[in-house]
This record gives sequence, C-alpha cells and structure tokens, in this order.
Amino acid sequence: MENKTLMQYFEWYLPENGLHWQRCEAQAKTLREAGIDAVWLPPAYKGAGGAKSVGYDVYDTYDLGEFDQKGTVRTKYGTREDYLNAVKALKAAGIKVLTDIVLNQMMGADETEEVAAEENAQHNRELEVQENLTISAWTKFTFPGRKGKYSDFCWSAGNFSGTDWDEKTRKGGIFKFEGKEWSRQTDTENVNYDYLMGVDLDMNAPQTVQALENWGKWYLDTVGMDGFRLDAVKHISHDFYEYWLKQMRAYAGRDLFAVGEYWSPDLQRLLKYLEEVGDSMSLFDVPLHFAFLSAATSNGNFDMGSIFRDSLVKVRPDRAVTFVDNHDTQPGQALVSFIPAWFKPIAYALILLRADGIPCVFYGDYYGIPHDGIAPVSGLRALLKLRKDWAYGEQRDYFDDSSLVGFVRLGDEEHPNSGMAVLMTDSVAGKKRMEMGSRFAGAALYDALGRFSEPVILDEDGAGEFPVQGGSVSVWVLEPVYRAICTQIEF
Repeated sequence: MENKTLMQYFEWYLPENGLHWQRCEAQAKTLREAGIDAVWLPPAYKGAGGAKSVGYDVYDTYDLGEFDQKGTVRTKYGTREDYLNAVKALKAAGIKVLTDIVLNQMMGADETEEVAAEENAQHNRELEVQENLTISAWTKFTFPGRKGKYSDFCWSAGNFSGTDWDEKTRKGGIFKFEGKEWSRQTDTENVNYDYLMGVDLDMNAPQTVQALENWGKWYLDTVGMDGFRLDAVKHISHDFYEYWLKQMRAYAGRDLFAVGEYWSPDLQRLLKYLEEVGDSMSLFDVPLHFAFLSAATSNGNFDMGSIFRDSLVKVRPDRAVTFVDNHDTQPGQALVSFIPAWFKPIAYALILLRADGIPCVFYGDYYGIPHDGIAPVSGLRALLKLRKDWAYGEQRDYFDDSSLVGFVRLGDEEHPNSGMAVLMTDSVAGKKRMEMGSRFAGAALYDALGRFSEPVILDEDGAGEFPVQGGSVSVWVLEPVYRAICTQIEF
C-alpha cells in the first residue's frame, strides 16, 4: 500500500438533488490523476429520511435507489443505476471502491410491535430503572415498496435488542427488550455502549447474523466493491465483524480492505479492539485527529515534538488510516471537532508526506463546504501530487522542538527527483538545519507550497537551513518538482 491515498467522497451537507453519483462518475479520471487510489463512498442504501438521508438512518439495505420507499425512488445521491455507473467509472480509472457499511442501527420501520421491555439508565446501560414494561416499538420492517425483490426477509422485534422510543407513551429512553442482553463485546462508555440509536441489531441472534451475511454477499455480487468502511464498530460485538469480514472475504475469493470507525481518542481502546477482532481490519486514527485539534487550538503552546506520541500510526502503522476531518467532525455535526483552517495544511503534510499509514482526504477539505462558507484547504492538491510522485525513500525525523518540527524523505532511484524536506511550526517563524544526504549535495531546493521564492542551497553533506513562516508548513523539493507543481497545480 506504499503511498496509497484514500478519499472520503462526501460531506454531510451535499445538495439533496440526486446528482452525487453522477458527479463521482464524472470526476473519476480527475481524481486518479490527482493521486487518489481509493474512494470511500457514502451509504448507498435507502435511509428513513428518504431523499434527504445522508445514509446513517438505515431503512432498507437492498434498496440502492430503485424502489419507491420513504417518499422517493432515488436516494440523496441518485439512483441505483447512477451508483453502479459511478463504481464502474472509478474502477475503470484504477480507483478502488470502499462502500460504507452501517449495521448497528435501523430506523423508519413500517409497523410497530408490542414488546416486553425494561428501561435502562442513560449513562449506565446495565442499570435498570423500570421493569415489566410493554412498549410499542418501531421494529417491523416489511419493505412494501420493494415487494420481496432480492430478499423476502423482514425484520421484527426478535432481530433487535432495544430501542429509544415507546410509541405508546410517546416517551424516549433506553429500552432493552425482554430476553435480550446488551453485547458485552462493545465499548465501556455508559458502562455498555452497545445501544447507539434507532432499533439496535442483536448480533447474538443467529437469524440476524445470517440475514446480514446474506445481504453482504448480495451487495458484493451487485457492486463488486474492493473493501468496506465500517460504521460505529465500538457499538457492535467484535465477534460479529471478525466473523462477517471472514465470510465476505471467503465469498469474494479475494482480499477486501476494511477500515473501522472506532470513535475514541484513547489509543489503548483502539489497540484492544484490533486485538479483539484478530487484526481483521484497520482503524481510523482518531487519537491523531484530536492531537491535530489540540495543536491547532493551543495558541502555540502545544508540544509539536509529541504530536504522534499517542497515535495509532506510530504504534500500529500497518493498521492506521490517518485523517484530518470527516463528515462527523465538520461544523454542525454531533462529533464536531473541526480543525481550524490555518492548521490544516500542516496536518495534511503530516499524513500525506510521511511513510506510515494510509491517509484519508476529506471531500469537504478538497472541494470546500459551501453550506458553511468553508473554502478548500490551501495547498492540498499540491500535497497530494507531492505524495503521489515524490514522497519516497528513507524518512528521517526532526521532532526535536516544541514548535518547530520537520522530517526529510531521501528519495529513491525508482522515482526521479523524489525526496523532500518538510518543515512546520504551530508558532512563530523559524529555521531548522536538516540533512538530505550526499545524494543532494549542492542541490537547490524550492518551496513547493510557494511560501518562499528563494531556494535553499544544500552543502556538501546535503544539509541546509530550511525556513518556515509562522503557523505554516513548507515543503522543499528539487527544481524540476517545483516547476511541475507550479505548472500543474493552482494554489
């Protein structure tokens, strides 16, 4: 996976015009040329919100924008045909496709059922606050618009372990169904964080697991994806995903890359989860995201030398998918922790130009977020080009200061003119001596991000004093690389 780059190809506030799959199809070749090797697409199946659904309010996983359900045939992103055409175009361009798999919760049931239940405390899901209830739960999914096409399986109360709404009393709460238990193979927040939202799938029920396995095989046959982004894995029994991924890979007869969203800044929880699922997936490096946020909001008082200290990419680079922001962290969302614009070029340099991990570029950073007046990240396209063609060779770190840090890539013979010196600071401007090696002796290096017009001339050891502006990053490269960036990329 050397220098492979993933893009999350959506943000929360995309227009609800059904054109996103067509947009994706049209951009496929351009994305590949920009340095994108794999694309994570949003949930493609019908959500309870119909044409407005971003995709995480799962209603019918067999409806990819084909049936008149929830007031619409198409999804927010387009029709089934549009979706499959987009996947085909991406694959034809040499881009691998990851589909978003949301299996923890379902919403928008077609009918209610009377269910015996108990109510649990909001912040202690193992604490019973009221027993012997009979609630009216939205648990019956019959999919009348699909009429049994692809699968005649209908979901009912036995497939779920709980919900957060009693239709009879019009009351919210955490209701666990009689005869069910929350899975203890989940995160320990709220004592037990099996329940998240909607009606919670019971992964201890064999019929539920079989239905999800059958659907996964159908989805593979229909789409032919190259892997999965797995939503909210900390709320699902770890045994389930280890089993489900094994079945999907065996059925496909090939390796299927998988990356899970375990939303926790605690590195130890991520490491424990990787062990529990038998290293069957990678994880997003959430601790690194929060290190970026701390660095960007500490008024220059963050220790930049320690920015990778508690990150997944430092401890398990083979299982780390690094990122700066995503659809959950953008403004207006539940997990909002958006990295300030001034720091984003620094953060992207730290995930795109280094040797370890698989970086994921956020659609909202690449194209901007018009809903909130947020512009594309300055220099991001140049950083992608630098990664694709020239960020190769041995890496030497200079994380020896609390503000002014950097690293060099020494290049290799396979990639002409490869190699670079990267310097950044969260504080005032400065300089740092970094060594590129004898291969670069006497070379002139130019700032590919255009912050400086004059080159740095290296000495006979290939070392030089590299400058950087305050609160900024510069990437120093050989002149042919600098010329190529200047002619191909608009800053």
